[in-house]
Amino acid sequence: MNILGIETSCDETSASVVKNGRTLLSNVVASSLSDHQKYGGIIPEIASRRQLEFITIVTMKALSSAGLKLTDIDAIAYTKKPGLIGSLLVGISFANSLSFALNKPLIPVNHIHAHIYANFLVDKAKDKGQDLFSELPLPAIGLVVSGGHSSLFSIKNFQSFRVFGQTRDDAAGEAYDKVARILDLGYPGGPVIDKLSRTVKDNDIRFLCAPLAGTNDFSFSGIKTAVLYYKQKHGAKKDFSIPRVAHAFQEGVVNILVEKSLLACQKRKAKTLLVGGGVAANTILRSRLEARGREVGIRVSFPAMSLCMDNAAMVAGLAYHCQRPSVKNAVLC
Repeated sequence: MNILGIETSCDETSASVVKNGRTLLSNVVASSLSDHQKYGGIIPEIASRRQLEFITIVTMKALSSAGLKLTDIDAIAYTKKPGLIGSLLVGISFANSLSFALNKPLIPVNHIHAHIYANFLVDKAKDKGQDLFSELPLPAIGLVVSGGHSSLFSIKNFQSFRVFGQTRDDAAGEAYDKVARILDLGYPGGPVIDKLSRTVKDNDIRFLCAPLAGTNDFSFSGIKTAVLYYKQKHGAKKDFSIPRVAHAFQEGVVNILVEKSLLACQKRKAKTLLVGGGVAANTILRSRLEARGREVGIRVSFPAMSLCMDNAAMVAGLAYHCQRPSVKNAVLC
């Protein structure tokens, strides 16, 4: 079953074809990031306008890369929520139009659930016949960390995602962007802070996230404010080091993510942790979680780097496991 996925929840415009919910036949992403960088964040109006320009081109490129025609598509999946309302409307309208014109089933998908599902996708060029569905057994715990979300999920199966922990203020990726702005590092903040942090070996600066003891929730607003106050107090000193501040910030964020997600696995007796979202591309988070997971007997899985950011492949992949609805009674997966 070949499913065409459409993803337009934020600033990316993406189309992808996935076979049988697993094999990635194509994944095309057009980003308007360069248009937003001078503003230090996403401008919704600019994002949706770019998506209107890109979506047809991106979709036809995805079909061409997959070696398919529109008539070869068995169903169309799209991101219904969450996201920027203008951006979502572009994808929803486009997917509905295709579904109507081709008389193909329409499958709405939750963007956050799809980030977790990205762990199960395999590139057609690298597929050696391995069964990822058995290698990553369910039930599992899911951790989604991105610019807009930081949440823990209990995953019973591909139709059952239940939130049991989330940020009470800023998302982890949002905190990265705000700290980067404080340190005059530009936008987006995640990649540059990660890069700077890897240059630091010894550091006596410490920033901590609020532990919120007894809960599965996160809080990243306080550590962002701590960085601001530290710069205001020490920024004019000769020994002030932006890399050391960035390193201390990242250590605080990574430590709480590792601690809470693995503890959640132990409490719920889950042997699998599935991580998704833009911050899942952070090199320190990946290495730290995998190492600590091995120590406590928990399999930690990350998507390929290219599938951590917003993409339509994760949408098309998860849609395969959803109820196959008709156009009129589409059900959100």
